Amino acid sequence: MVVAGFALRLNPAYTEAALNLAVIYNDMGKYAEAKEVYQAALSRQKGAPGELDPYVMKKVANMYADIGDVFASSGVWQKAIEEYRRALAHFPEFVDIRLKLGNALRDAGDNAAALAEYEQVIAQNPSYIPGRINYGIALYSAGRRDEAVKVWEDVLVRSPGNKSAQMYLNLVKDPGKAEVTG
Repeated sequence: MVVAGFALRLNPAYTEAALNLAVIYNDMGKYAEAKEVYQAALSRQKGAPGELDPYVMKKVANMYADIGDVFASSGVWQKAIEEYRRALAHFPEFVDIRLKLGNALRDAGDNAAALAEYEQVIAQNPSYIPGRINYGIALYSAGRRDEAVKVWEDVLVRSPGNKSAQMYLNLVKDPGKAEVTG
């Protein structure tokens, strides 16, 4: 109950937390509180009749991303790309799914499209370190070594001691040195 209440204070539009809190109140016999929380959750739902609630849109996006993960883990890049794009069509704010799309595009050999996705990830969330690390990988794969090095060095400024960024820098600066320092 405390967690759901805290989640609602952080994000009043968090439908799942509101519904969970309403159920808890109901189970505790606090019917007035349950009804109040439930009604507030319903009143916050956005969209016209027939449109999905943002909470549902996020769930659907994650389901498409899960399907994309299955294809990606099997090396079926085009199907993975399709599913990640479907996910992002439902909720484009998910930088982790956009990162997966970028990775699938990169692994499918479409470096230009991958770079565009990584740039979008960074624009959406500049502090998302995995986006920056993968952006560096794509830059390096595109033959843009100096830019990749700058990206990974920037990661180390933002996240001192980041083992992935340090490993990539070690590999690029001294290809015979593949171990992580630090």
